[in-house]
Amino acid sequence: MKKQYIIPIFVPHLGCPNDCIFCNQKSISGQKKNMTKEEAKKIIDDYLKSIVNEEATVEIAFYGGSFTAIDEKLQEELLQTAYEYIQAGKVESIRISTRPDAINKEILKRLKKYKVKTIELGVQSANDYILKRSNRGHSFNDVKKASKMIRWNGFKLGHQMMVGLPESTRIDEINTAKALIKLKPKMVRIYPVLVIKNTPLEKELKQGKYEPLPLVQAVEVCKELVRMFADKKIEVIRVGLQNTDEIAEPESKQSEVVGGPYHPAFRQLVESAAWYDAIVGKIKKLNVKVKEVEVTVNPIDSNNVIGHKKENILKLKETYDVDLILKQDEAIKQGKSKIEITKTYHDFLEE
Repeated sequence: MKKQYIIPIFVPHLGCPNDCIFCNQKSISGQKKNMTKEEAKKIIDDYLKSIVNEEATVEIAFYGGSFTAIDEKLQEELLQTAYEYIQAGKVESIRISTRPDAINKEILKRLKKYKVKTIELGVQSANDYILKRSNRGHSFNDVKKASKMIRWNGFKLGHQMMVGLPESTRIDEINTAKALIKLKPKMVRIYPVLVIKNTPLEKELKQGKYEPLPLVQAVEVCKELVRMFADKKIEVIRVGLQNTDEIAEPESKQSEVVGGPYHPAFRQLVESAAWYDAIVGKIKKLNVKVKEVEVTVNPIDSNNVIGHKKENILKLKETYDVDLILKQDEAIKQGKSKIEITKTYHDFLEE
């Protein structure tokens, strides 16, 4: 499988018709100035210089804001700039992210002209009340219409959803995942809500009107969502915002985060929790007192099985007095495992 590189170009807050309660795109992206075709070209050239694998696939991604709602002239300029790299054989495709209410036939025709391959929609929730409460400015019906149009026109569809929006519950988030699954995206991003400086949500936090999800609760909900999407063969391409100088521990001087379930290895916490459940589930099925369990996985999964800072090893020992032995086997597919009980207390007492 070829390695894929994504060249991210942020167009922060361009095209957004309103301010979502949680959003400050310039803080999230670290991009303080508006994007131009000259700046985009510089970013692409700099990234291409750093790619040493000549057989890798390269994709240009326009993130942030609402790409298809920005000024049409700038939109064309940015797309044309990216398309020139496709024509030159240096880049394989283009990806954009946008709002569900900024998709129509004419827009899709323009994107197809410039060989855009993937369109990600910022959905956030399937609950119209929560969308209104978050000042999203669109309904879930807009999501359904846009998703169908995108798929029917041959684009790869992606969805982005959030966990922990104001007044949203675990049931709301489970229902959002169910609703997205019905729309058949190829990929999903899951973002726990972080409270960012200079947003309406920061004001609500200070006023006591909003309480962010605790880290443990955010991990548990996201674990369930990841499993739901995986069961339907929908790829979860991100869980949690990417760590940057701005998206960091709230105590950090440069951090724009003031609250919420931030963790530098959030996805690992989620995936490790899922592996822990799988191991414990296997143990509980046996009518014996287990002393040692051997888990064989693809080397890529090793860290997640062990857990962040060996959390799974420690928790199994403390909770069940079970020793976890990890083995690696490249023949096992990523995400799959072989779990064997290698020692019971009966064996232990006979030794």
